[in-house]
Amino acid sequence: MAGNVKMPEISGEMQNKIDRASILIEALPYMRKLRGQTIVIKYGGNAMINQDLKQSVMDDVTLLKYIGINPILVHGGGPDINDMLDKVNIESHFVNGLRYTDEETMKVAQMVLIGKTNKEIVSNLNSKGAKAIGICGIDGNLIEAEKMTEDKNGDPIDVGFVGKIKKINTKVIEMLANDEYIPVIAPIGVGADGESYNINADTVAAEVAVALKASKLITLTDVPGVLDNDKSLISILDEKSIEEYVESGAITGGMIPKINGCLDTVQRGVRRAHIIDGRIPHSIILEIFTAKGIGTMIVKERNNYHECV
Repeated sequence: MAGNVKMPEISGEMQNKIDRASILIEALPYMRKLRGQTIVIKYGGNAMINQDLKQSVMDDVTLLKYIGINPILVHGGGPDINDMLDKVNIESHFVNGLRYTDEETMKVAQMVLIGKTNKEIVSNLNSKGAKAIGICGIDGNLIEAEKMTEDKNGDPIDVGFVGKIKKINTKVIEMLANDEYIPVIAPIGVGADGESYNINADTVAAEVAVALKASKLITLTDVPGVLDNDKSLISILDEKSIEEYVESGAITGGMIPKINGCLDTVQRGVRRAHIIDGRIPHSIILEIFTAKGIGTMIVKERNNYHECV
């Protein structure tokens, strides 16, 4: 009888292969759910510096496109800008955490972000078999901006050619993403008179995600995610629990505006925002295609749902 068939002993390399197949099976419902959806990824931190991590991110993004998901990559480039400013003997200084960007610094930032960093990412993605196209906010007036004149508290501030986003024109992104291409966006905006503005990449990624009504916004950082007072990872946060963790002191300092920024995106239509550790190889895949994920997911309100979808 079929029930009496003796099963072969499984060990060693065969067990490793079965384990790999199990991982694929675990990912299947997430792949099915996300197929045709848009995911905006903010690419920065050590994942942009370490060569192995660079390749890991490129592999992950390419895989997403191949299985029918539309990834949009928004990148920073602070270290590259700093290196070039040092080479041309332009001193960097910051105001309230923002790089003061005079006319010469703006020229360098634009040259580096668009001409170097962006094209290197595009080249790396294309080497994986993807079809990536680099764009910035100037292309097709993608990111309409104006000079930033107030800080986050509404107080007057002068940081030179640092921009505040007025509007994201999504047509260019949608044309590329809905076809076979991966848009790679440099965070340079354009003003009403054609002037260029340097814009924080986290802000650009968030606004692009909202404008596209993205399924997910994923931010690669150099931290595991949000930790509680016992330094344990908090896997899921909603508006209520964020307030509680801030009051308890578990969420403090620079993590507060990052979390509030993520909460703002989900309140404006993005289904999920994720803060993940870009220092972990294949962190994007591990976060969105496994049951528990590896980082912190921010949702508008917590319901009974398949957690990482």
